[in-house]
Amino acid sequence: MDAQQFLQLLKKELMIAMGCTEPAAAALAGAKARLLLDEPIVRLEIRASRDMVKNAMGVGLPNCTLRGIQAAVALGAAGGDVANGLGILSEISEDQKRIATRFAAENTVTLALADDVPPVNIGVTAYGASHVAEAVISGEHNRFARLRRDQEVLGELPLVSSNHQESENDVTSDMIAHLSLSEIAEAVSKIDTSDFDFVLRGAETNLAIAKHAMVTDFGLSVGKTMGEGLPELPTSLNEAYALGSAYAAAASDARMAGCPLPVVINSGSGNQGITVSVPLLVMARYLDTDTDHLVRALCTSHLVALVLTAKKDRLSALCGAFTAAIGTACALVYLQGGSVEAMDRAVNTMVGNLTGIICDGAKGTCALKIYSSVEAAAISSRLALKGISPSDESGIVGKDALQSFSYLTQISHEGMEQTDRTILAIMMGKQELCTR
Repeated sequence: MDAQQFLQLLKKELMIAMGCTEPAAAALAGAKARLLLDEPIVRLEIRASRDMVKNAMGVGLPNCTLRGIQAAVALGAAGGDVANGLGILSEISEDQKRIATRFAAENTVTLALADDVPPVNIGVTAYGASHVAEAVISGEHNRFARLRRDQEVLGELPLVSSNHQESENDVTSDMIAHLSLSEIAEAVSKIDTSDFDFVLRGAETNLAIAKHAMVTDFGLSVGKTMGEGLPELPTSLNEAYALGSAYAAAASDARMAGCPLPVVINSGSGNQGITVSVPLLVMARYLDTDTDHLVRALCTSHLVALVLTAKKDRLSALCGAFTAAIGTACALVYLQGGSVEAMDRAVNTMVGNLTGIICDGAKGTCALKIYSSVEAAAISSRLALKGISPSDESGIVGKDALQSFSYLTQISHEGMEQTDRTILAIMMGKQELCTR
């Protein structure tokens, strides 16, 4: 991957989202279906993958008290602006809230699980008195794969993003999935950091919501609580690591509670965007890192996380905060002058530590998992810089990062498929959202 492809990839992935991305995608599909229908909505039908349902079930929505995938679709269908993309929930009018609440009261919005679809997949069908319209998002949170009005198909793409390279600068998921740590380090070393200033701005956006949550109660207040007694700016390495974990958790506390502040995402996830960026800003301020080195560290963190996403899928039974924190661990090593070999050791320690941490949907306890994952990144980076990591005789740890990534992927795909189904069955049994 050359510098231009790397730039294109990060510009595509590091977008701003308001609220959790699964409800945002649901609202986007609802809004698009409304536009295609072009008449008053009588009822709405949702068909979504189990991971979309799981991730939208318990999370708060920005600017309102509603929650869940049906509420998100209803808000979008009640007047959401498609032009806002994943920021569609940044502006919710009183009329939207009123209409969405009426939809819920009248059981206008129904939900069913879609089988044999990608993890990121939601289709909304809007019925009017005379017409029917369908909008399907699939493969990525803002990628419309099918648009239909009555029998006329207005647009259709494969359900998953194509691996076909249409131009020399295109980056396919296969290209990302096969990158090694040495290739990532080489790509990062060759970038003109002035072209990547948006990466630093994105990290600062994420730090802003973290700072807000350190002085405001959101959700479980994990970050605020764990930050008690720590200075605003770290004065020691221990404080830098501890504050990085606390700030990252605080940002998730706020985001999962529906705080109406933006977050810059990674792999379609705000929590992952927070995980790969906020701890690095905290550490860089302690180390007094120059901007050039910080930007390269952030790029390293983002790219390692994207490699793991390309391998395991955007949504799965494996917690995304954990895999994102593997990128954080590598970047913490990089920030402190560590080598590619040290990053390799950090990866193996992460895989030997928290592999298996499940995703049971987006909700307040994500802040707990982010705190634990960033703490694990701290342990891994500190050991790695001392030349310490588990050997490949240790369970699922590979001989190097690439092999550990492969084992992690195998566990996510083959080992946790039934786990994912069981998690959703438990959650839906509690919520009774739809008939399986």
